[in-house]
Amino acid sequence: MKQRTREIGVRVALGATASRVMALVLSQAARLGIAGVVFGLAGALLVARLMATMFFGVSATNPWILGGSAWLLVAVVGLATFGAARRASKIEAAVALRAE
Repeated sequence: MKQRTREIGVRVALGATASRVMALVLSQAARLGIAGVVFGLAGALLVARLMATMFFGVSATNPWILGGSAWLLVAVVGLATFGAARRASKIEAAVALRAE
């Protein structure tokens, strides 16, 4: 988020509301999280035979395990991003544009 302080400062200076800035940060993180879930599930299904040796009593393509791990990743991304999104929504335009 520190890398984007200037960009967010410009957005705020042009009239973006705090809720809009927060939604922007959360939506970009959600896109990355969903991409991670999609590629992770695809990779897990591709190497299911190798993973079968790691699981005892369940199949490597068990939808409960795959779905649970996907939801866990989405929850972690959401929790990790929420704090940064709140900080981004409180940026003052003048301070952000003056900072280097």
